[in-house]
Amino acid sequence: MTIGISTPLPAYKVNAAFMASKAELLGFESIWYAEHPVLPVNTTSRFPGSEDGVIPWTYSHFADPFIALAQASGATSKIKLATGITLVPERNPLVLAKTVSTLDLFSGGRFIFGIGTGWLREETELMGGDFDHRWTQTKESLLALKELWTKDEAEFHGKYYDFPPVRMFPKPAQNPHPPILIGGMAKNVLRRIVEVGDGWLPNRVTPRDVETSRHELDSLAKDYGRNPNEITITIYG
Repeated sequence: MTIGISTPLPAYKVNAAFMASKAELLGFESIWYAEHPVLPVNTTSRFPGSEDGVIPWTYSHFADPFIALAQASGATSKIKLATGITLVPERNPLVLAKTVSTLDLFSGGRFIFGIGTGWLREETELMGGDFDHRWTQTKESLLALKELWTKDEAEFHGKYYDFPPVRMFPKPAQNPHPPILIGGMAKNVLRRIVEVGDGWLPNRVTPRDVETSRHELDSLAKDYGRNPNEITITIYG
């Protein structure tokens, strides 16, 4: 078992380079940054992390995770750099592919791509995402990203993203790409992981939940012809 550290909020009040270098010195395996580019003032969505459903004011104070991790990268040499999570439906995959590959390259292959679909409808829609079909959009984006990361000339033709042959360099340092950890507790999340991901990134789960899910992941991995040992579980909280 390895242990990482998540940044406190408001994130901009903590120097990312200092935080990461100190965490590396203390032996932490990874450092994680979350993402919310904006927080709409008027919402009806309930925050899933509390009984009253009130969205914490700190959620409007998230630093951009990729810029924070880039700063952390320059001050460290071993600690892994992770997003927990990147809101994939809110980012264009052509830009996201470049961002991820550049960070992974400059950090020496230390990036972990924690991703999710989002829970805040108003934010997702404001940023151009299809909230009601956000997993379908996310899966399409991940498939497009993999094309861009692994091919010298990549193209993709889908419902949400459609682009002709393009060249996108640099490629990630990790081959074929940084590990994709999929967050969430949706009914089909484990199947989604073995289809297009490399690990599960849940929060607020019990040891029994983890044990049961581990067995299910192992079984699904075998069904999909994947090595169960390559599918990870990372508890995020």
